[in-house]
Amino acid sequence: MKAKIPFLDLAAMHAELGPELNEAWRRVSTSAKFVGGEFVERFEESWAAYCGVKYCVGVSDGTSALELALRALGTFPGDEVIVPANTFIATWEAVIAVGARPIAVDVDPLTLLMTAEAIEAACRKRTVGVVAVHLFGQPANMDLINRAAKRAGLWVVEDAAQAHGATWRGKPAGSLADVGCFSFYPGKNLGAFGDAGAVVTNHAYLAECIRSLANHGRHADAADRHVRIGHNHRLDGLQAAILSAKLPSLDKWNAHRRQAARRYEHALAGLPLDIVGIAKEAVSSHHLSVVQVNDRDHVQRELAAEGIATGIHYRTPCHLQPAYQHLTDKALPVAERAAQRILSLPMFPHLTEGQIGHVAAVLRQVLLPGGKWKASAKRPRAMVD
Repeated sequence: MKAKIPFLDLAAMHAELGPELNEAWRRVSTSAKFVGGEFVERFEESWAAYCGVKYCVGVSDGTSALELALRALGTFPGDEVIVPANTFIATWEAVIAVGARPIAVDVDPLTLLMTAEAIEAACRKRTVGVVAVHLFGQPANMDLINRAAKRAGLWVVEDAAQAHGATWRGKPAGSLADVGCFSFYPGKNLGAFGDAGAVVTNHAYLAECIRSLANHGRHADAADRHVRIGHNHRLDGLQAAILSAKLPSLDKWNAHRRQAARRYEHALAGLPLDIVGIAKEAVSSHHLSVVQVNDRDHVQRELAAEGIATGIHYRTPCHLQPAYQHLTDKALPVAERAAQRILSLPMFPHLTEGQIGHVAAVLRQVLLPGGKWKASAKRPRAMVD
C-alpha cells in the first residue's frame, strides 16, 4: 500500500523552491565549477555564519566530516573515544576509520542522549575524546559534557547530523564544542541532492587541517604540494549551490516542525506511550518525532496497514551490531530497552494538522484498552489534509 501519510515529504519542500533550485543547477552547469570554487565557498561562509562560528569546511558527507575532525584533533590508532550506544553507525565508523576504539556509554532514559556522568565513568588511560550526538534533533547537555571532558583533558566533537538549526541555551548546534560535524544527506532538515557534509569550528588550525585532509593533503597555497596524507572528501559545487538555495528556508521549515511536534504532544496526550523528552535549555530541530511504545513492531504494522509510514532510529544499538559486538561486553540497559520501543512518526515541514490527527487516531485505537485496531474495521473517515 502506498503511504497516505509519508514519513518524509521532500517533494513538497522542493516544490516550494522550484525556481531557486533550477537556478542553482543552471549556474553550476553553465559555470562548469563542479568541484570546489565559488559555490562551495559561498555556502561555507553562509553555514559558518548560521552556526555562529568562524570556519566551515564543506566535505563530501557527514561520515567524512566526523572522520576528518577526529584526524585533525590528533586521534591515533589505539586511542579510545567515548560514543553513545544509540546513534547512527557512522558515529562509530568514523572512530574505527582513524584506528581508535569506540567506548560505548548508555544514555539518559528521558532524552536518550549522552550524559556527563556516563563520560566520567567511561574515562580510561587511553581515552582522548568524546563524540556527543544530538540525536533526533535535540542537543545534548553540552554544558555538563564540556565540563566533564575538560576535567579529563578530552576534546569534544558534536555529531550534529540531525540538529541543523537546533540550539542549547541559545547557541547553535555546531558551536558548542571543539568541532561540529554535519550531514546534508537529502533527508536531513537541510538536505542536498545527494551526499554532502560540513565541519565547523572556531579553531583556525583545525579548519586548515581538515580542508587539507579533505583535498588529498594539499597545502593551502600550493596545489602540487602535499603536506599531509589526505584523501578525497571534497564537497562538489552542485550540492553546495543546492544547499545555499535551501538555507534561507531552514528556520521556517524548523518552525513548522516545532509546530508539528506541539500538535503531536497534544494529540497523543493520554496514550500509553512516551514522547522522547527535550531538556528545557534546548530548542530541538525536530529532525525526527520519536515515541517509545510497548509492542512496537505490532504498532508499526498497524500504522502501515493504514497507510502511515514510520521509521525506527535505531533498531539495534551500535554495540550489538555484528561488526562491533567484540568492542564491549557490558550491558547498556537504557539504550537496549529503548531500541525495542522507539518508533519515529511522520515528521516534515509540510505535515498537516489533519495528518497528525489521523496518526493519533490510529494510535489511539491500537493502544487503548478495548480499542484493538484491525485494518479492516469500520470506523469514521479520518481527517487527512
